Parts: sequence; C-alpha cells; structure tokens
Amino acid sequence: MDNPVGDDYDYHDNSSFNFSYDDYPTICEKADIRSFAGYFLPIMYAMCLLVGLAGNGLVVIVYAYHKRLRTTMDAFLTHLAVADLLLLFMLPFWAADAQRGWELGSVVCKVVSACYTVNFTCCMLLLACISLDRHLALARAQGKDRGSWLQRMFCRRHCSKVCVVVWTAAFMLGLPDLILSEVRWGSNRNVCLAVYPPSMGVGGKAALEIAEVLLGFLVPLLVMLVCYWSMARALKGLPVESRGKKWKALRVLLIVVGVFVVTQLPYNVVKVYRMMDTVFALVTHCGTSKVLDKAAQVTKSLALTHCCLNPILYTFVGSSFRQHLTKLAKRFGEGRRKRRTRRNDVSAEGEVMEMSFNSHSASQATNTFSI
Repeated sequence: MDNPVGDDYDYHDNSSFNFSYDDYPTICEKADIRSFAGYFLPIMYAMCLLVGLAGNGLVVIVYAYHKRLRTTMDAFLTHLAVADLLLLFMLPFWAADAQRGWELGSVVCKVVSACYTVNFTCCMLLLACISLDRHLALARAQGKDRGSWLQRMFCRRHCSKVCVVVWTAAFMLGLPDLILSEVRWGSNRNVCLAVYPPSMGVGGKAALEIAEVLLGFLVPLLVMLVCYWSMARALKGLPVESRGKKWKALRVLLIVVGVFVVTQLPYNVVKVYRMMDTVFALVTHCGTSKVLDKAAQVTKSLALTHCCLNPILYTFVGSSFRQHLTKLAKRFGEGRRKRRTRRNDVSAEGEVMEMSFNSHSASQATNTFSI
C-alpha cells in the first residue's frame, strides 16, 4: 500500500548551473500534510467502515442463510462482498497509522499492507467478472454465442474456478507488499511502507505500480465499457412496448459505469503521476509535492467509497437478491411471531396453573370452615 501521509524530501528549488547557495537542496517540511491526514483519513475511513459493514454484511448474511448460490451472479456478488469486508477491516489500522504512526510491529505491517492490496485488486477484478457475466446472460437470452468458451467458462459449474483465478491474481499482486513492507522511522514517527531493494531499482517499483493500475483499473474499466456498450445496443433493439424497462436498465448501466469512473479514475491518475515522478523526477518543488500528497489522500478515500456503493449498485438493484432478502425478512418475522406466541402460551399456562392452584386452596379453606 502506498503511504499517502507524506514524508520529508529534498528538492532543488534552483535548477540553474550558476553556483549559488540556493542550489543546495532544501528540506520540504510536511507537518501540515501529516496533520491533515491525521484528522481527514480517520473520519473518512470510519464512515466507509460503518456504511460498508452494514451493506456488505447484509449481502453475506442473506446468501449464507440460503446456503446455496444458484447462479454465477450470486457467487460473484458473495465474493465481492467478502472482499469488500476484508478491505474495510484494514481501514482501522491505516486510520491509527495516519493519526499516531505505526505502532503494531513489522509483521502486522506486512499482513495489513498485503491484505489491502489483495482485496482492493480482487474487488476490481470481480466487478469485471460481474459485467462480463451480465453481458453473457443477455447473449444467452437472445440465443447468441451459446457455444463460445466464455459461455462455457461463466457457468455455475466453473464459476468457482473463475473466482480462484481472480483471488490468485490479486494475491500475486499483493505478494510484493507482503515481502517488502517494513516499519521505518521517519518524520518523528514510525511509518509502514514498502521498501524496495536497490537491486530492483526505480524500474521495478514502477513496473509493480503499473501492474496495479492495469489490473485494478484499466482492465475492469475496459471490460465494463465493452460489455455495457454491447448490452446498451441490445437493449435499444427491444420492442417499443418494453421502452420503460429498457430505459431503466440503461440508466442502471450508466450509473454503474459512472460511479466506477468517478471513484476510481482520480486515484489512478494521481497514482500514475506519482509513479512517473519516481522515474523521471517530475516534482521539483515542495509546494507541488504537498499538493500531490494531499491529492493522494483525498482520491484514495474516494476510491474506497466504492466498497460502500457495491451492495447498492450490484445487489440491492437485483430482483433475485430482493427476493432472497424478502424471504429472509419474512422468515425472521415469522420466527419472532412464533417465539412471541410460544412465550404467551407458556405464560398463559402458568397463569392457568396458578389460578387452579389458588382455587384449590380456596376450596380447602371453605370446606374446613364448613366443617
């Protein structure tokens, strides 16, 4: 995981070849950037954690209650919710790091950094799988491409294999964080960050970041654009009678793509620019470096909000999930009513027994009095 809190760096403010004391490097003090991260990131991470736990937790509970995933979409949505939850569970660690520095040791630093990268990448790849599955489902409904290898792969029998490939690719991308992350002392605090060995050089770090951008943004975006464009063209060919449903489906597709672009594009643009800065030293002024660090903090928080929106975009709008949720709510309500009725019956039986006992005692007293 990149450390967007900001460290102090040396920058040459004067690039002239004439000798001057201004040619010596100056320290770029970033105490204000760390102060901004100390109150901005914990607030954003707490909001993402609360909203994301509620939505994704409900998805996992509903599908776990039914115990059997009937379609490939159900399987992808379940894996997406699990990946979102695992990603959200990493946020308290980074909130504490932004506020007080890293205080949990090197092992936890490695695990948390790797889990963050793995689950973030897995979420993006699963979004691509969901888009492709929707496209293939529409093609099957129209009787197209029934014998293609994609249709054979994206079926219920092979869905688990696709999910294994996705998790494996995400794990391979998070492996460098597991190996290279360390706790270093800098700017009067401990910092958890990936320390690349000199043998890898700047090119190795840049190659890893390019792979993260490709698998975590460009590939899912291209898959979504191609699949949803094809689906939009197919929906336009529907008869006039279903125009209302057609435009509703098109609006959903536009919202899904729009939310993905709005939340993920700024973060990846900043990430690519910082990667180019490590290779070509584009940033030479302290003010520019501060702006770039603050932009990384804001855009990364914006990218994480997609974990909160995934249940709404991909699950709650689906009719099958709404049916599952309605059945679960009905069974939960019936169970509460049965338990309440059972308690009322038990209390009523207790009252009847108490009344019979009291009447028996009264009759005894009356008979004794008569005698």
